[in-house]
Amino acid sequence: SGNYYNQGEVRKKELEQSCSVLGIPASAVTVIDHRELPDDPAVEWDTQLLATFVLKHIEANNINLVVTFDAGGVSGHANHVSLYTALRDGHLQELFVLSLGCHVFVLQSVNLFRKYLSILDVPISYLLPGDALFILTEEETEQAKRAMWCHGSQLLWFRHIYLLFSRYMVINSLQLL
Repeated sequence: SGNYYNQGEVRKKELEQSCSVLGIPASAVTVIDHRELPDDPAVEWDTQLLATFVLKHIEANNINLVVTFDAGGVSGHANHVSLYTALRDGHLQELFVLSLGCHVFVLQSVNLFRKYLSILDVPISYLLPGDALFILTEEETEQAKRAMWCHGSQLLWFRHIYLLFSRYMVINSLQLL
């Protein structure tokens, strides 16, 4: 539920506002508040439990494509890495693809230098291997920024730099899991 620093209720509302900006209805958002899945950048989650929650959400919403973090979690956040690990599980992968027709892509982590090149990372990203490369239009980038601004409780000084210069606000390289 995003309860790091005891801000769970605030962050739930921020998530709903952000999703609304992105055109995602509140009915399609599932917030999990489970004691074994604390919002903490240093805690690795129980991947079996997490996989169960993800699978329920996929089935309930008839989802056919999931985009998640890679093994680096983009920022090294242990919760992000746990999500990748839960989705990487071979049995779960087989269940997603064969039973549900759902494919999983992972967002590729890049080094700190590339992370803050913004649009200048396009040539590098284009030349490197990947299954999909998304380059947002100016309008899509502004929409993504508006969605990020909804997360006021998380907009610390370094996230302002992220909004201005991060390649992830403009470019996303994905690999099929």
